[in-house]
Amino acid sequence: QVQLAESGGGLVQPGGSLRLSCAASGFTFSIYAASWYRQAPGKERELVASITSAGGSINYADSVKGRFTISRDNAKNTVYLQMNSLRPEDTAVYYCKVDQPGRWGRDYWGQGTQVTVSS
Repeated sequence: QVQLAESGGGLVQPGGSLRLSCAASGFTFSIYAASWYRQAPGKERELVASITSAGGSINYADSVKGRFTISRDNAKNTVYLQMNSLRPEDTAVYYCKVDQPGRWGRDYWGQGTQVTVSS
């Protein structure tokens, strides 16, 4: 069974840092692209960052570029999101997603972890 478990969310002050982790199990993680999304109350879910299976190509939303870093450790079946210089507008539920390769592949989502940036 495919499972994704996010962790690392919490309350942090503006300007602070937080690292999110997404632990994968039940599939060959190393051949799946991965991404982080977030959804704030009253807003659409948005793509924050994405990374290819070997980490060779990375993309970020303009709103987080220069502040967030996505990475992965395939030996640990884990994808990370390092968040620095956090702002109140970063407050959201953050979700991990992986993309199954191949013509008949599908997407798998984690349950999400809450990040709150407030003084």
